[in-house]
Amino acid sequence: MNILILGNGGREYSIGLAISKENSHSLYFCPGNGATDQLGSNINIKDYNELALWAKENSIDLTIVGPEAPLTDGVVDIFKANDLVIFGPSKDAARLEGSKVYMKNILKKYNIPTARFIETDSLEDARKFINTLTPPIVVKADGLCGGKGVIIASTYEEATNAVSDMLSGSSFGDAGLKVVVEEFLDGYELSMFAICDGDDFILLPAAQDHKRVGDGDTGPNTGGMGAYAPTPLVDEELYEKVRQRIIRPTLDGMKKENAPFEGVLFIGVMVVKGEPYTLEFNVRFGDPECEILMPLLKTPVSELFYKGATKDLSNLKIEFLPKFAVGVVMASKNYPYSNSEAAQIIVDEIVDNDLRQNSHISYAGVTKDDDKLFATGGRVMVCVGIGDSIKEARDRAYGLCGQVHFAGKKVRSDIAYQALR
Repeated sequence: MNILILGNGGREYSIGLAISKENSHSLYFCPGNGATDQLGSNINIKDYNELALWAKENSIDLTIVGPEAPLTDGVVDIFKANDLVIFGPSKDAARLEGSKVYMKNILKKYNIPTARFIETDSLEDARKFINTLTPPIVVKADGLCGGKGVIIASTYEEATNAVSDMLSGSSFGDAGLKVVVEEFLDGYELSMFAICDGDDFILLPAAQDHKRVGDGDTGPNTGGMGAYAPTPLVDEELYEKVRQRIIRPTLDGMKKENAPFEGVLFIGVMVVKGEPYTLEFNVRFGDPECEILMPLLKTPVSELFYKGATKDLSNLKIEFLPKFAVGVVMASKNYPYSNSEAAQIIVDEIVDNDLRQNSHISYAGVTKDDDKLFATGGRVMVCVGIGDSIKEARDRAYGLCGQVHFAGKKVRSDIAYQALR
């Protein structure tokens, strides 16, 4: 097949890397990054109508959308209007991520377990609800904020100030002109991903992400500093609860809303005393979770996405490798506080055969200049290790980290500590 992947991060690189190993496809990335041209061809077309015409002219058989912005902007609707096969939700269905207010109201309407909440554009109403809660208190901006629109306030005053800053537009601009205030759920958090075709779905192995920048989960939240899968914190009973209480009613509900959900449904799950609650929905793969889930798939990735895009998941027998994967993010010096200077990346030749066969890099914030790679993004790459145990996978991931050099590289040293302590 001719396959087009939209996006330029580690998520898109990892999808492309998995598909490239099938050795039977031509890959294109739009726009891609400085390393995706090792896997296929980069193109740069910003207008989605123009991109759809390019896809028709170049006989693209499948388009896979990586990031959330094209989905909430309606790229899937444009491609489908041009009779193109594309994997991802429609603009209407993408509101599950594009609007936290919409998402919480869907959860409430279809009795899907979630935290008690209020959605409002009134500071006074928010203050009244805040005073009914016990800190910490969660405050969320309604719209897309690049993973930064959630504040966990430790006091009533901090929660009220967070709401005030959002509603005034000073925190997140238009994205915060409506807010969700909700109770804090005390448990452990999981990332779960369902591949959906509107009717059927396939649940992938559960992962755990590490959001905070520093060891021991210290410092500010980031887009994710590492992840591992599958996590031993999930058993089949919990998977079944997520399937029956969260995913199934969500798909049935979205059909009733005339916005059937096709694509990746990312469920942020909080497990409280063995019961799963929905923290949030995203409408695409998480990053860096995608980087560790792709190498665990035994079923061809292209086949999974194609059947998801053509409402044919019921005819797919999904298989996973009996392995574990750990991904360690290598970030630039000033991440997540500010931009960093570009730094050349040097990767040592890997002479250890075990490491060479059981680890790889998924490149993200990199550019190419004169055939040299430079770290130019916040999260530069993910070093992924595969193993028969989480410890073996983690040791290989960190072994690979030791082979990579660039000025100011920032790495957490405790990825997967939850599973190993």
